[in-house]
Amino acid sequence: MPPRPPVPRLAGDGKGEGTVLQVRRLRGGDAGAYQALRLAGLRLHPDAFGSSWEEEADRPLATTAEALEANYVAGCERDGALIGIAGLRRATSVKTRHRGVIWGIYVDPAARGLGVGERLIAAVIEQARGQVEDLLLTVSAHNATAISLYRRFGFEDYGLDHRSLKIGDGYVDELLMKLDLRPA
Repeated sequence: MPPRPPVPRLAGDGKGEGTVLQVRRLRGGDAGAYQALRLAGLRLHPDAFGSSWEEEADRPLATTAEALEANYVAGCERDGALIGIAGLRRATSVKTRHRGVIWGIYVDPAARGLGVGERLIAAVIEQARGQVEDLLLTVSAHNATAISLYRRFGFEDYGLDHRSLKIGDGYVDELLMKLDLRPA
């Protein structure tokens, strides 16, 4: 097995000053902020998610709060405002529970370039380490920025799902990526 790549250096705000970002696990009390940010992502970037705005817009806040309590979702805050999210789902089947999936990654457009994505991916990897052996994700094949981020963390391509998502009359191909978390 090749050596694990180092965690990328985290970016500042591009002005020579560090931006204070806090990453933490989201809980039920964060449901309103989480749901607002997720719905914004679904509306602005429908090609980046397997779910749609229409499917989630009427979801009761209590359902979202329950889901946040039951699952690991990392949130990144800046000045108390939620600006990025990323979830981790662990398979439960006996034959697949060695795998986890990163899902629902989204960073507010106004916060891009601040290192939010790096911090979220690092938090999810840290949470997954010791729990799963393989960490999987899918990403729109045209999203070069996200693909580059995942590769910096050591994710490798293992397939391409042609026409994975259908949006209206168009299709989105998704790149399948995996990170080996087994101890070296």
